[in-house]
Amino acid sequence: MQDSSHLESTMSKALFINQDLSRYGAFAEIGAGQEVARHFFQAGQASQTIAKTISAYDMVVSDDIYGKEPTGRYVCESRVLKMLSHEYSLLIDRLTVPRGSHSRFFAFANTVATASASNSKQSHGWMGVRFQSEPGAEPNDIILHVRMLDRYRLQQQEALGILGVNLLNCAFYHLNDMQGFIPSLIECLKEGQIVIDVIKFQGPDVQHFNNRLMNLELVRRGLAEAILFSPQNEILNVADAIYGKSLLIQRGSFRPVTVTHLDVLKKGLVQMRADILKSEHKEIDVLPVMELTMHNLETDGHIAEKDFLDRVEMLTALGIHVLISNFFLFYRLKRFIRRYNPHFMAMVIGASHLENLFMEKHYQDLEGGLLEGLGKLLEKKTKLYIYPHKTPLICLTTKSFFPDPHLKHIYSYFIENEQIVDISGCDEISEYLHSSDVMSLLEKQDPLWEKLVPPQVKELIKNNKLFGYK
Repeated sequence: MQDSSHLESTMSKALFINQDLSRYGAFAEIGAGQEVARHFFQAGQASQTIAKTISAYDMVVSDDIYGKEPTGRYVCESRVLKMLSHEYSLLIDRLTVPRGSHSRFFAFANTVATASASNSKQSHGWMGVRFQSEPGAEPNDIILHVRMLDRYRLQQQEALGILGVNLLNCAFYHLNDMQGFIPSLIECLKEGQIVIDVIKFQGPDVQHFNNRLMNLELVRRGLAEAILFSPQNEILNVADAIYGKSLLIQRGSFRPVTVTHLDVLKKGLVQMRADILKSEHKEIDVLPVMELTMHNLETDGHIAEKDFLDRVEMLTALGIHVLISNFFLFYRLKRFIRRYNPHFMAMVIGASHLENLFMEKHYQDLEGGLLEGLGKLLEKKTKLYIYPHKTPLICLTTKSFFPDPHLKHIYSYFIENEQIVDISGCDEISEYLHSSDVMSLLEKQDPLWEKLVPPQVKELIKNNKLFGYK
């Protein structure tokens, strides 16, 4: 539970909004009680702020008000958007004449599923606000997806209420503070209490918020473990995007992405579909994803924002989903995916990284050390696909990697069980081209680099003068 100082701080924000006579709106909350509206009632003077509250818990009633969900899933982004649209439209229709000249209308909505400690279900929800910055102005939207990590429902509800009050406070009074927006959003919440893995801004008064950079900030601050971009550069909820699919994840720096990256991904897809058919005896959609870790985005300990946006744009321009994660170790990435998806998955890594995979120091925080870490990474439905590391002097594959003597039997176990395998057909590539090779040619202004990257990437680099291109 929150201590009294946290509750007073949240209550003071609710009271401040209640005393702002220009703010007037509706609250629609489904799934965790009226936890956000409750703070405004308890703070006092709520009649100055609240036009209406509603909790349409019954599915038939909810469908009658907001329409049916084609997927049958009610804790989803489309649901919260329907709730916001419906409630905001009613406010405008009913109240524009009597008070539209001096009121800044808003609608707040959330749709949430809480879970007890004994329940294996995810405690999560969507939350949003649609609001005017000035009377009569076009509205803006701020949408969040949140997971509540507390063990008990009462604590989850309390966290939801605090976050909702913070969201309204930020929307009304912190739009000019981009750097302070997210810290203000999580005020009065304890560390590890919530995960915010999607934040979206839309509207005339929030155009200065870059959705990609704001979501990257969530990962940088540890509020989200990972964020996912669609080929259309949309921010996706990971759980919804990977639902029912197998995943092929290729990790790299992609600075820039090369033709070899795409060739490896193509060969990996062919191999993965064959593996799925062999193990599942049916076809399952495969979603190829290119992953960058925060470590790969940092320069001198800082995130180079333009460089990040350039790399995401290059990858999405190729029609590829892009995952930005905080997972330095592969087993943590695997466990994150398994939270939402039980299907076959494979991770593509270069043969030069096998040495890092078998470094015992990386698993010091695990009671079972390296053996536990690799056990968490590799199982029947998870494989590592290894592409060769080729230079004019060497060619590394699974067969040319020799771990320390006391680890060789562990490595042999995963090789013999076909959980660590070479990607078929990669031996046909005469020389694997690294991103560093392209960067070196760019620095020398050698036009040969143009042949080493996909055509779309070449045009982006030349048109936008990326990576020092002159």
